[in-house]
Amino acid sequence: MPDILFEFWRTLYFVISPYAANAFPPLVKGKHPIDFGKNFFDGHRILGDGKTWEGLFGGLAFGTFCGTIAWLFYDELNSIALTNNFSLPYISPFSAFILSLGALLGDLLGSFIKRRFGMQRGAPAPFLDQLDFLAGAFLLGSFVTEISLGIVIWAVPMTLIIHRISNIIGYLLKLKKEPW
Repeated sequence: MPDILFEFWRTLYFVISPYAANAFPPLVKGKHPIDFGKNFFDGHRILGDGKTWEGLFGGLAFGTFCGTIAWLFYDELNSIALTNNFSLPYISPFSAFILSLGALLGDLLGSFIKRRFGMQRGAPAPFLDQLDFLAGAFLLGSFVTEISLGIVIWAVPMTLIIHRISNIIGYLLKLKKEPW
């Protein structure tokens, strides 16, 4: 198997938890905003109605769950990888939890930044919308697990492509109001 595919599979395995954590909150349709409907000093909402406690805790649970499932199959999947002369990164359930938490905190920070620029919920912010959760996952995750440069390099374009496709699908399924 070519090296390019090794890095693809290694990266995909690594980002299961952050992807799951980030994908889950829009499905919840929570009713309790994290910012309690409050405005920041600039008069704009702190985060907005789109960031809810239900989404935060649901995303954290789902990301951790998906990472734990991947961990349960780690030995089998890594054996397959080793027969092809590469290995998968080891992600424990605790690491899955931290990566998921980082993804959600990164997404919250992205919303906070958008509100500071006066951007409304759903307004496009290229790269910030797509990569805030990934940056948060990598930042927080780096405290509990090794993150190779190859995974970071691969995760950025993979995320941009997957994010676009998943948002279009979510829009077509009427789960999202905007296709971005």
